Amino acid sequence: MFGLFGSKAKIKTFSPAELRDFLSENEGACVLVDVREDNEWASGHIPGAVHAPLSRFFEAAAKLAKDKSVVFYCQGGVRSKRALGMAKDCGLNAEGHLGGRISAWRSFDFPVAR
Repeated sequence: MFGLFGSKAKIKTFSPAELRDFLSENEGACVLVDVREDNEWASGHIPGAVHAPLSRFFEAAAKLAKDKSVVFYCQGGVRSKRALGMAKDCGLNAEGHLGGRISAWRSFDFPVAR
């Protein structure tokens, strides 16, 4: 991620446990965004997440609150990192993304909604 946001940006890669705790501690002040496509979302997503497929990101991002921190996740990590840069272009407060993908979330037996 070096050079992607400049030297002053503080973008965090959350472990599943760190993300769970961050969401709990920042309830109402943070939006979790799933940037996977429709079929991936339907196969299961983190409860409370907002669906904003990367292929339609700018349309979906326009509906997100600009005064909240935003954390992204996807299937493989590439799209969530890309969403971080796109979020900055939209004026969103990108906090970070889930490292280890949604499969890491599942491996901790954390809840998944359908």
